[in-house]
Amino acid sequence: MATVSAPVRRDIRETRVRRFFWRMWRERSAYLFIAPGVIVFSVFTLAALVFAFYLTFHRWSIIEPEKPYVGLTNYDDMLHDERFVQSVLNTVYFTGASVPLTMIIGLGLALLLNQPIRGRAIFRTAYYLPVVTPFVVSALLWKWLYNGQYGLFNYYLLQGHIIDEPLLWLSDKNLAMPSVVLMSVWSGVGFSMVVYLAGLQAIPAELYESATLDGAGTLRRIRYVTIPLLRPTTLFLLVIGIISSLQVFTQIFVMTSGGPVNKTTTMVYYMYLWAFKYYDMGYASTLAFALFAMLLVFTALQLRLFRGSEDV
Repeated sequence: MATVSAPVRRDIRETRVRRFFWRMWRERSAYLFIAPGVIVFSVFTLAALVFAFYLTFHRWSIIEPEKPYVGLTNYDDMLHDERFVQSVLNTVYFTGASVPLTMIIGLGLALLLNQPIRGRAIFRTAYYLPVVTPFVVSALLWKWLYNGQYGLFNYYLLQGHIIDEPLLWLSDKNLAMPSVVLMSVWSGVGFSMVVYLAGLQAIPAELYESATLDGAGTLRRIRYVTIPLLRPTTLFLLVIGIISSLQVFTQIFVMTSGGPVNKTTTMVYYMYLWAFKYYDMGYASTLAFALFAMLLVFTALQLRLFRGSEDV
């Protein structure tokens, strides 16, 4: 195999560079159109990301003039931080409870509202309204419903003689997180319903007719026709649900403030505490990159599931 001399390789590189800049000049109008977006992304996303990573190596207090370099101390502190470990467990608990419930209830509603029933457009709108309601408004509404003195939940449970005394929904360490999960399911089930409805309407009616002719009942049609063909839709909702649940903040901030005894402190809320209560942006940035690593792992796993579903 003949070797190429250094001058020839240099000429080849120079030719490639000239061709590259010539193509850029030829398409300069396109680059001018995308330049504003690239500049905004570079300044407010890329530069902010690099600076946040820089902060993780410093004890960066926003109220103190000195911001010493501490190396990997923030990462070491995070690994030995019991409250951080608790926030991770709380986040996983919230995700593992809210995502499956939201998807299962959403699928059930979609199956019901996909039938030719009267007023189904009204029902679809009613179930979707919580999705477009601001999270702060929903959280305040449910905080009032959970109130231990005059909340509607306690009122009807007492009237029905189901409980003997009012429950402290958001102050009891065993009830606080399930209460937040219930509110989150209520506010997100409409989105799952709409997405599942779109998936159901894309399934050919001939498949159901063939299954009916083969003697399959309703449950068998759902099991062997509907659920397999909804697999891409289910995986999409799983990806979106896990990513949003790992970043849960608004419900915790409005309803429980991380209590009682840190039972509802999630990763994002714990990050918020270090940034805006303890004013340590260095440690808060370290927590943010830990959350980023978790999201990266979950996203990679879910992308593999997507590839598997496409190969089926």
